[in-house]
Amino acid sequence: MRIELDFLAVLAQWPLLAKGVVWTVGLTVVASVMGVALGVVFAWTRSHGAPWARWVVGTYVELIRNTPFIVQLFFVYFGLPALGVKLSPEVASVIAMVINLSAYATEIIRAGIDATPKGQIEAAMSLAMNRMQTFLRVVLPPALRKVWPSLVSQIIIVMLGSAVCGQISTEELSYAANLIQSRNFRAFEAYIIATLIYLALAISVRQFLNWLGPRFLFGK
Repeated sequence: MRIELDFLAVLAQWPLLAKGVVWTVGLTVVASVMGVALGVVFAWTRSHGAPWARWVVGTYVELIRNTPFIVQLFFVYFGLPALGVKLSPEVASVIAMVINLSAYATEIIRAGIDATPKGQIEAAMSLAMNRMQTFLRVVLPPALRKVWPSLVSQIIIVMLGSAVCGQISTEELSYAANLIQSRNFRAFEAYIIATLIYLALAISVRQFLNWLGPRFLFGK
């Protein structure tokens, strides 16, 4: 049996692939900013918050980390309408990605916060810094520096996980690959190309974040 591959039949649909890449990157950017921001807030709560707040955040973190992302996505998109909250596929995808990333980011960032020497915090307090100033200027930057590689890896995982968002018709990269192969029946070629694009995106995003962090978030 002779197998003939035709990658040009897939590449001819490059506008769909480009649109999928744009949506994948866009979802990742929005989810990363919001998810990491929530992760910082929740990490501080777990380390320094009131007992009831620690319990609430801890329950949230364990619930999200121990359930599949696709179940969380389906709950947001298919479950919330039962409560009267109807969302577009794109908004539901962002919310699910933010929820997922924030839970993992919470534990990653909390590890960095808990590793901050107490003497460093006491020194900041002796300089008349309030708790918020101490956290933002003394605790958070070195904490992020310690955990940045792990946090970047988690962002990449969430970006790759966005592939399941095509299941609710979000027009990201995997949705584009599914649409192309349904038109020309070149499934092997379509998914090979999609895989290579995901690989290129993951490498590019990792390099960008590794460049971004030391220069703008926590110093060299």
